Amino acid sequence: MLDDAITSQLRTHFQNIRQPVELVASLDDSDTSRQLATFLDEIAALSDKITVVRRDDDERRPSVAIVRAGTDVRVRFAGVPLGHELTSFVLAVLWVGGHPPKVEPEVIERIRRLEGEYSFETYYSISCQNCPDVVQALNLMSVVNPRIRHVAIDGAAHRDEVEQRQVMAVPSVFLDGEPFEQGRMSLEEILAKLDTSGAERAAAEIDAKDPFDVLVVGGGPAGAAAAIYAARKGIRTGVVAERFGGQVLDTMAIENFISVPRTEGPKLAAALEEHVRDYEVDVMKLQRATRLVPATEPGGLATVELASGASLQARAVVLATGARWRQMGVPGEAEYRNKGVTYCPHCDGPLFKGKRVAVIGGGNSGVEAAIDLAGVVAHVTVIEFEDRLRADGVLQRKLHSLPNVDVLLSARTTEVHGDGRTVTGLTYEDRATGELHRLDLDGVFVQIGLLPNTDWLEGTVALTPRKEIVVDAHGRTSVPGVFAAGDCTDVPYKQIVIAMGAGATAALSAFEHLVRTSAPPAEARADGAMAVA
Repeated sequence: MLDDAITSQLRTHFQNIRQPVELVASLDDSDTSRQLATFLDEIAALSDKITVVRRDDDERRPSVAIVRAGTDVRVRFAGVPLGHELTSFVLAVLWVGGHPPKVEPEVIERIRRLEGEYSFETYYSISCQNCPDVVQALNLMSVVNPRIRHVAIDGAAHRDEVEQRQVMAVPSVFLDGEPFEQGRMSLEEILAKLDTSGAERAAAEIDAKDPFDVLVVGGGPAGAAAAIYAARKGIRTGVVAERFGGQVLDTMAIENFISVPRTEGPKLAAALEEHVRDYEVDVMKLQRATRLVPATEPGGLATVELASGASLQARAVVLATGARWRQMGVPGEAEYRNKGVTYCPHCDGPLFKGKRVAVIGGGNSGVEAAIDLAGVVAHVTVIEFEDRLRADGVLQRKLHSLPNVDVLLSARTTEVHGDGRTVTGLTYEDRATGELHRLDLDGVFVQIGLLPNTDWLEGTVALTPRKEIVVDAHGRTSVPGVFAAGDCTDVPYKQIVIAMGAGATAALSAFEHLVRTSAPPAEARADGAMAVA
């Protein structure tokens, strides 16, 4: 099941195992169980510290518990952890085997301090790029704190559970049998939900920080580039963001990032954060900006207020807040979000195997989604507002070659219907005749573009009618000392490589602003924070 290249890599990784690991299998006579048995034997052959034990003592079959021999430290996978979850499985083996995770010591200590018993279940899909973050975070927590239990469940291998629990989006996390959260979550986000006092402590620490020379708001490609370019100038730099990586985290395949033929969003996001942390950048995650108060005089301090109640000050601010999925804004959409209305075909598509779905949007994203889904679901209907598809010609030709795809043009979705638990259909208007039609469906995949995350800036900096931040060629906004970059701005093309270049431009412009508004060299700060590099 594992090719030679992966086998070689894993053999090297497993040299880091310090304590014996048992792979305790619970199997039945299904094909999936036979696949899991083969997979476990291949894994065990790569290290003399890994053994396979068959007990068939778990109610979920197939499943495997990764156990530190002679202890109660364990992590469980129900299904065959391939695809995006292969990395999660390998990390679990390493952590159970005593290899330390790459996590800040204070985070590990917060996990150890959690009181009470926690039993987590996470439903995932091996094609979901959002799932590994959640699976790995909860696995790590269960290794660090014996009062935490976690089982990662492949929805495709345990369809009865998926149907019974009405799991319509992944990752879906249950705590003690009750819904806990859906969608991508980082380790820090999960901790914040469990340890509210920790979030309060973090806010207090942020509020007490000294002013920055440059504060970057946003942790996507533009924000990361801005932080690196600012830090390389030797100035005090901070990054405040809800999640590091931004919209890149939700991108499946990246094939146009120059010099990197192919990568995936989560991998690029992790590399961005690692690169930023190579410099003396103060990274503050899980923090949402709610208000910008510009400086009242040239060279003064701007203030960024946060939802946590904390605030930060800086002599220059770079806004790189990115964008989010655009919603249809019709009745039923919000009510059935993650109950049949979804925004990630790669993540949630496998949950709709054999069902009828609609894709809203005929641009590249919508047509690519329809093509992918057509190989999984029974039927796809593409609904496009305009009178023609807007996707590239090569994608349109592929779409029209598929036998289980219909395309509706000049159609406007007016309502999503459901039975209180899941989506049952939608109504659309034929824009040419004004007639309303109903489609019976099991799922709706919304792919109609992005909205800039700039609501909190209205009335502060100049915005376009589409709420994008207006910037000049230097990344300057309408407010002195405030710069912007990336998908939140009015640059014409929303691309990773363009966002990175814009982030670098904004940081260099911010540095130039600091030089022009700083005190003369003889009066410069003694700590050298404004030394020109």
